Amino acid sequence: MHADLVLVCHASTAAVRSASFPAGESLDPQGEADAVAASVAIGALRPARLCCAPSPAARQTAAALALEAGLRPTVERAIRDCDFGRWSGRPMGEVARDEPDAFSSWMSEADSRPHGGESLVDLLRRVGEWVDSCCTLHGTTVAVTHPAVVRAAIVHAIEAAPAAFWHLDLGPLSRTWLRGNGSRWTLRSLRD
Repeated sequence: MHADLVLVCHASTAAVRSASFPAGESLDPQGEADAVAASVAIGALRPARLCCAPSPAARQTAAALALEAGLRPTVERAIRDCDFGRWSGRPMGEVARDEPDAFSSWMSEADSRPHGGESLVDLLRRVGEWVDSCCTLHGTTVAVTHPAVVRAAIVHAIEAAPAAFWHLDLGPLSRTWLRGNGSRWTLRSLRD
């Protein structure tokens, strides 16, 4: 037997559209419509479980996807977004301009946390533990979360170096399919 884990990035928000650090916002109108449209594809997976991060965007996306899946989403705190500390809600370009040394440190040193939030190492550890807890589940689990969490899950699953995190670009409603055999994961597909 194997476990399938399909990680879905939440639909678009104002922060996504403005390249800002997320701050717990809701879906924008286009994101709401796109999430409803995506529900058919998720329903076709016939998931055994549907879970989501606690943020409004992840909850709203999961609720829309649940329409076809016939499941009630459960909230998983372990797949909450990265804690960006005092950078939350700020455009990335603004942070890079105003705090170039801190921004550079965050992008190049996996244990750096100049924003006072979570380091990349912390995020990778948290998400990796959750992903591994899913490895023995039977059937398909669909998890709606944030791009940073999905990137961390991919890095963990393929046992890549932390720097690989920065080489992954995932858009709203992209799907990442991991398959576990009880002891390890493989990356089956990425869909935008």
